[in-house]
Amino acid sequence: MSKHYDVAILGAGIGALTAAALLARRSWRVLVLGQGCLPATYQYEGVTLARRPFTFLAGSSPAWGRVLVELAQSQTFRRRAIALDPMFQVLAPNLRLEVPPDVQLFAKEIDRAYPEVRRVVDELYGEIARTNAAADAAFERDVIWPPGTFWERRETGRIAASLPRLEGTRLPPLLAEFPREHDYHSIVNVPARFASHAARLPELAVARLHGAWTRGVTRLAGGEGELVAFLVERVRAHGGEARLGERAVRVVQKRGRVAGVVVDGDDGPTGVGFVVTDHSTRALLDLTTDFDPPQRALAALPHLLPAEWRFVVSIVVRDEGLPAPLCDEAFLLPAWPHRGQASARPLVHLQRQREPCGIPGATLLIAEAALPEGTSLPASSAREAVLATIESLLPFVERHYLLVDSPHDGRPLWDFRSGKRKDVDRAALRGGGGSLDAEPMAARWNVEPPAFHGLGAEPIRTPLAGAFIVGPSALPALGQEGELLAAWSAAHLVTRTDRRKERMRREMWSKIELG
Repeated sequence: MSKHYDVAILGAGIGALTAAALLARRSWRVLVLGQGCLPATYQYEGVTLARRPFTFLAGSSPAWGRVLVELAQSQTFRRRAIALDPMFQVLAPNLRLEVPPDVQLFAKEIDRAYPEVRRVVDELYGEIARTNAAADAAFERDVIWPPGTFWERRETGRIAASLPRLEGTRLPPLLAEFPREHDYHSIVNVPARFASHAARLPELAVARLHGAWTRGVTRLAGGEGELVAFLVERVRAHGGEARLGERAVRVVQKRGRVAGVVVDGDDGPTGVGFVVTDHSTRALLDLTTDFDPPQRALAALPHLLPAEWRFVVSIVVRDEGLPAPLCDEAFLLPAWPHRGQASARPLVHLQRQREPCGIPGATLLIAEAALPEGTSLPASSAREAVLATIESLLPFVERHYLLVDSPHDGRPLWDFRSGKRKDVDRAALRGGGGSLDAEPMAARWNVEPPAFHGLGAEPIRTPLAGAFIVGPSALPALGQEGELLAAWSAAHLVTRTDRRKERMRREMWSKIELG
């Protein structure tokens, strides 16, 4: 092997790039391969469209704060973050509820919309605050999340015992004080649902994710691309190499341990000691064709069964077609899920972009719909269903459409700029980074069997020694924060294999703490 790195990072998600930045900071030679991860945006005739929305909910997590401290970037990143006010909005038939960061303004909103449960709402957010304070203290600890070995289970389990609302705790349900049919069940659960990778959420995850939406939401002007660029710059600043447009086609193993990766187009393998990926364990093992993992290890892996799909539509709208009070983050509920109301229109997370989209006087809306697995609504007609949800709650918006497209249905882009709808073949999008064929949708999973109190799924360690996973399948119930916890844990496991680098890291932290 003519080239050698200490660690190969496969993927460009939050978990993979965070692990890469941490390891590069700790003097490991890191190679990052994008592994086919597509950018969050693409363009058509200079107009920006989106593959997915991005809200950096984990920005308020102690896991992210710990990463920034080690990277010595706390102040730099704080200057990039823009606080949202209101933090989000819920739109439903006969309802517009805003959640501002100011407690007194929020109290007035509740008095206006739901005066009958004002006291109960106050108690709810007091309980969420207590739960999140306990979670903050636990997630700041330098332990393995989720634990794998006996000693890890013992150490992490001792800390997890301080977490309220885990499965098996004897606390009343989080929403027990609300009437069974009350709207606030959905107001709490729907934002948490869109922030998670798991379909079944323990109450700790609901409190954690809803708390992330209500304790100060920030955005980045450049969205997901800005966060990716920030982490890649940190990797390169510490001597790592990032090639997001390339991928590994094979992981080389020797006696059941990682020995290298074969980069697509290279004549021979590149030597590495470790592999960290944000793909699933089974996807990683598919790259290791000559490795026969123990059947016991394979049988122990949980099954990730898709329960819901994220269907995204980009809508470029004239500014005059949007209501002035529409927030940057909104949840559109054509029916109330907690009541079991049936609707042909899906729930929608609607994100309003404040940055120029490429057409003067126009705004990009990114609509993310939740499509249940096995739904009677096929992807080929989901675009119309998403627009129907938006049009039912934003009157007259359909008169102001300029461009409409989804990367997930393979259908032509709709161009309304001439006054009539013109279908544009997807081949015209390829020059701007769009795809000719339908792109796969992200899933929310049912995990069978659930692990680590319902928060976890796949172990960080894989059956292939020296290979770790840090993506959505590690701690799916916690969303982005779960990926950060897994990334920190994988970086910890790699670092402690070299005592010299582990000692350097401890000395570095001592200097940071003393400073």
